[in-house]
Amino acid sequence: MLRGTTRPLTGREVARSVPAGSQPTVNASLRRITEEGLVHAEEAGNAYLYTFNRDHLAAPAVELLADIRSELERRLRAEIAEWELAPAHLSIFGSAARSDGDTASDIDIFIVRSTEIPADNPRWREQLERLSEHVLAWTGNHAGLAEVSEADIRRLRRERPPIVDDLRQNASTLAGPEPVDLLGART
Repeated sequence: MLRGTTRPLTGREVARSVPAGSQPTVNASLRRITEEGLVHAEEAGNAYLYTFNRDHLAAPAVELLADIRSELERRLRAEIAEWELAPAHLSIFGSAARSDGDTASDIDIFIVRSTEIPADNPRWREQLERLSEHVLAWTGNHAGLAEVSEADIRRLRRERPPIVDDLRQNASTLAGPEPVDLLGART
């Protein structure tokens, strides 16, 4: 939160931006990282104003960790750009797209295979296997590939399983049309 702004923030403002953190937990964390020098604290009445110390030796590591989802998306885009058989659509969804996953979460990836590519095409299968291996190497989390054909999209539009709402609401599209265009608007 602090690294995304140059404006000083109170502990209360920081706590409001942390979905799973209580005010006391956030305050304790702010005190600890202030002691480490990663954050500057300035008294302002009976509160403190906090700013991220961009000069700290650990600041680049914090920046990298804060941008981890963007880095994953960049690597996925680079990976699929090299594919001989391009997907009609590829997006991340679920906890990876919402940025609320943990070490036990899969990196959920929705892939639409073009109708010209048979499901058992060896090259296609190799690409998916390599993608799964890379996701595990990059994140430590397994890839949860949800692969469908373009023909399956009609069924998904009609039947509306729970994945459709998740994709429409949370997916981060890396290739192809947006999920709302692919799967239709909410009915």
